Amino acid sequence: MDKLLIVGGTPLSGEVAMSGAKNAALPILCAALLSTEPLHLTNVPHLNDISTMLRLLGDMGVKVTMDGIDGMILDASGLNNPQASYEMVKTMRASILVLGPLVARCGEARVSLPGGCAIGARPVEQHIKGLQAMGAEITVEQGYVLAKARRLKGARICTDMVTVTGTENLMMAACLADGETIIENAAREPEVVDLANCLVSMGARISGAGTDKIRIQGVEKLHGATYAIMPDRIETGTYLCAAAVTGGNVRLTKTSAAYLDTVVDKLLDAGCDITVERDAIRLIAPPRLKAVSLRTAPYPAFPTDMQAQFMAMNCIAEGVATIRETIFENRFMHVNELMRLGANIQIEGNNALVRGIDHLEGATVMATDLRASASLVIAGLVARGETLIDRIYHLDRGYERIEEKLEKLGAQVKRVH
Repeated sequence: MDKLLIVGGTPLSGEVAMSGAKNAALPILCAALLSTEPLHLTNVPHLNDISTMLRLLGDMGVKVTMDGIDGMILDASGLNNPQASYEMVKTMRASILVLGPLVARCGEARVSLPGGCAIGARPVEQHIKGLQAMGAEITVEQGYVLAKARRLKGARICTDMVTVTGTENLMMAACLADGETIIENAAREPEVVDLANCLVSMGARISGAGTDKIRIQGVEKLHGATYAIMPDRIETGTYLCAAAVTGGNVRLTKTSAAYLDTVVDKLLDAGCDITVERDAIRLIAPPRLKAVSLRTAPYPAFPTDMQAQFMAMNCIAEGVATIRETIFENRFMHVNELMRLGANIQIEGNNALVRGIDHLEGATVMATDLRASASLVIAGLVARGETLIDRIYHLDRGYERIEEKLEKLGAQVKRVH
């Protein structure tokens, strides 16, 4: 199993390009199921989750052709197996995103329930209730969701909770439904907007994406299209935090600050100097960061996927910070590992109190989930001596060539096989 060995203490400096967004690419890959014509995608990141989704689509009869470094063509004209097995779904919860497109296109689907998740419950009831409102007959048998519908009907759907994958699943299904579907309490994340823009390029009629009410007017069929995946805002935010914590000066290209308002605001509060360009961001860190408190909440508030990275920053910042996690109940699993590096953190329920200290000391730590892994990398970059991070397969799910990109910025990082 691969590990990451980091020798801390080097300020990050230079320029590096960001990748396409994993959380936008995964639903957009599933959108290919809605059409018999090819979908040509560019700026697709090379990540384990993307590979898993492509294998799943391949099992269904989708032909995938690679096109250049970050492009691919998905042809679902031969779709002949509308099911997702437990063996595939258990490794990646986003596999549930095939449910809506399969029911809309094939009239049936057999998709495994995702099961547990390290960072907390992510119930799929909202997906099921929404499809039932659109006329699908759904049963759950032996851990599988079985859905059937001759043709889905437009409906008004108000989800009980804000759910990104639920919004995406129902939006895709509604594209081929008969009549108008209105999704209320919809997720507003930029990745939802990116999916909507891709679907519109395929001939869908969608309005309101990016607000809490999305309207979809069903059409008979969708056609092929060419579409570029948006930049990864969480990868961008992670590298900004890494530069900030090491006292660095970096310029991140092929990205945008448009979806990072709350993250940029907190970095400014920490004392960083940030310059925003049309497709790049530059950060110059202060001599020492100031502690910043935060509370996670659905977009456009502070993203839960950036909480762990800011906690790592606060570990060596001047002052005391309070971090409140409101999205997932188990998203402080990185705390014990940060404390192995010397961090001073106290947990009470879903609140963490972080007291900044002068320095962290390198140690062997273990990654527990994707963003927790990123926080350990950030901490390792600033810690004295060597930090060895175990179970970095989590990192490979969401960060493309992370050791190469960090090395390009001057970090002493290498993968240990």
